[in-house]
Amino acid sequence: MKKITILIHCKDRPNIVATVTNFIANKKGNIVYLDQHVDNQQDIFFMRLESEFTNDEFSTDEFKACFKSDLADTLDMKWRIYASDKKPKMALFVSKYDHCLYDILGRYNSGELNLEIAFIVSNHPDLKHIADRFDIPFHHIPVTKDTKNEAEDKQLALLKAHDIDFIILARYMQIVSSKLISVYPNKIINIHHSFLPAFVGAKPYHSAYKRGVKIIGATSHYVTEALDAGPIIDQDVARVTHAYTVKDLIAKGRDLEKIVLANAIKLHSERKVMVFNNKTVVFS
Repeated sequence: MKKITILIHCKDRPNIVATVTNFIANKKGNIVYLDQHVDNQQDIFFMRLESEFTNDEFSTDEFKACFKSDLADTLDMKWRIYASDKKPKMALFVSKYDHCLYDILGRYNSGELNLEIAFIVSNHPDLKHIADRFDIPFHHIPVTKDTKNEAEDKQLALLKAHDIDFIILARYMQIVSSKLISVYPNKIINIHHSFLPAFVGAKPYHSAYKRGVKIIGATSHYVTEALDAGPIIDQDVARVTHAYTVKDLIAKGRDLEKIVLANAIKLHSERKVMVFNNKTVVFS
């Protein structure tokens, strides 16, 4: 049995759902999931659909070709089709913070994440022992102001050599330039605290503590050239009180970062996120 996931967006019009489902029925497919959303302000239709095919001779490439010529071109659709038997390949970028890295590798090792981690890249050697413990290749590529361009060339060479589908910045403390972003648009995912833009700088938790904040949070988003302004995939918050110390706030913030980043990885790798005009539609 073959299973595919279809993502579609186009100008809204009558009978799109019926047209797509009839096409799949004619191809002898069984729809096992379908969700759709209409953005009324922009008049855009979005749909995510999963379908199974029991025909042993079913070809994903042939299905894509027919879908394009018979449906997508006619309705001017933007679309993507993924075969479920092909796991997306992910690269992890880290620096010195290890909480997100441990969490991701733990979930990966337990089979929670339906993907392949090809390697870990870091601008510091500090976390290599973690990669070794989980038997993941580790590449130390130092980054300085003078070597940033050369370092990104090395990163790109690694990414292309391993046919990477998407990148996770698991507390990678470097600004990613347009050189990488242009090659992986809406495929680089970052995580950070949700104090921005109120509390900027190197010690946001200290600043938030001084203001007596009552809610802290974390945000995961796609990376764009506008710093920390890309389409948001997932967020979460937690209430805190006057009794929290700075250390407590940091610990709670790191817990949220781990959870939110893991959710974003799952949503992206399971093809549940669609980006349109710097916003996301996230299907369940």
